Amino acid sequence: MTETMTNAELLTAGVNLMLLGMGFVFGLLGLLVVTVGVMSRLARKLEGEPRPVELPAEPAKPRDGELLSAISAAVHRYRRSRGNKK
Repeated sequence: MTETMTNAELLTAGVNLMLLGMGFVFGLLGLLVVTVGVMSRLARKLEGEPRPVELPAEPAKPRDGELLSAISAAVHRYRRSRGNKK
């Protein structure tokens, strides 16, 4: 003998299954948030104080004029080959 469920019973079973699934996902996401927070605190504690970055003694050299002209020529040639007349 097979039992048939009424529409109301099917709807109730579906809602119960939905709530169970949503609760499970919500619980796992909450556990993930707590775990990431604990790991973040642990990483900060193990890392220690940040050290200041030392700047180089001499400033960076200005760009070489020959390099700039080579780059400009390459850009001009590329644009000309693509049909951009700028």
